[in-house]
Amino acid sequence: METRKLGNSGLEVSTIGLGCMGITQGYNTALDERDAIIFLRNAYEDGITFFDTAEAYGPFINEEIVGKALAPFRDEVVVATKVGFEFNAAAGERQVKVNSDPRHICSAVELCLKRLKTDRIDLLYQHRVDPHVPMQDVAGTIGELIDEGKVLYFGLSEAGISSIRKAHAETPVTALQSEYSLWWQAPDEEILPVCEELGIGFVPFSPLGAGFLTGSITAQTTFKKHDYRNSSPRFAIENRAQNLKLVEHIQKIAKQVNATPAQIAVGWLLAQKDWIVPIPGTTKRYRLQENIGASVLNLNSEIWVKLSEVADSFYLPGERFSPAALDLTGR
Repeated sequence: METRKLGNSGLEVSTIGLGCMGITQGYNTALDERDAIIFLRNAYEDGITFFDTAEAYGPFINEEIVGKALAPFRDEVVVATKVGFEFNAAAGERQVKVNSDPRHICSAVELCLKRLKTDRIDLLYQHRVDPHVPMQDVAGTIGELIDEGKVLYFGLSEAGISSIRKAHAETPVTALQSEYSLWWQAPDEEILPVCEELGIGFVPFSPLGAGFLTGSITAQTTFKKHDYRNSSPRFAIENRAQNLKLVEHIQKIAKQVNATPAQIAVGWLLAQKDWIVPIPGTTKRYRLQENIGASVLNLNSEIWVKLSEVADSFYLPGERFSPAALDLTGR
């Protein structure tokens, strides 16, 4: 697979990365450790060199599995993880609030390094902005960790433009990770222009709309008990029929160019900017290879413009997250 650089930082990664969250949580598709390790190593064999995890995924177990899986070729891959939550051992290590206190960040990084079986974190994100800690303090702390060699690059997740500017002024921000897809184009308005101005790479999570843009979800689809989509307003029955109209148009375009809807959705992201690196998540190798196929789509610009126009023409009901999820993640 070809590579891309995240903004002006020089950090070079595979054109498409792998979001690892679903390996342990989120969609009720968790793999056992052995299968997860095999899958992650297969991803590397297929050309993925950019792996995205977080202490909150599990929590903790995701980093442990990623660390074990990538250990044989650690120097050939880029590992991104995230810190900034506080966990409650009495509640089964459930995340209870954001916490980017500098002391907490430093202690969290030490634990991340152990779980990932590495001596440095290639890209460290603040998982969510902490309204109680000045962004300059967060960026300064991660800058010190970079000076110590424990972290190589600094990233933010779901941060707004004010937070991005404050952080970047203190310690250069290499990448911003936020949701972005044909289903959610809000970053076009302010976020992407600021990233371009400051030379910050952009890493879209949920580029396939949590599976919705693949065309595999219908009005009749039911999700298993622990699948977060059960509580997502976007996936509510009363919203799904309207949202499926967008998917139908993506399917038509995909058929015209002999591609899958997933490849069209990921390919559209890649066509926006050459410093955008989507990280679709999956636990199935055939889906992984399907996503990778988007990196070699050779379609004219009219297709990508048409897709944008189609997406803009629809009213897509339903918030991204439930009120409870918003409170939990500090968004």
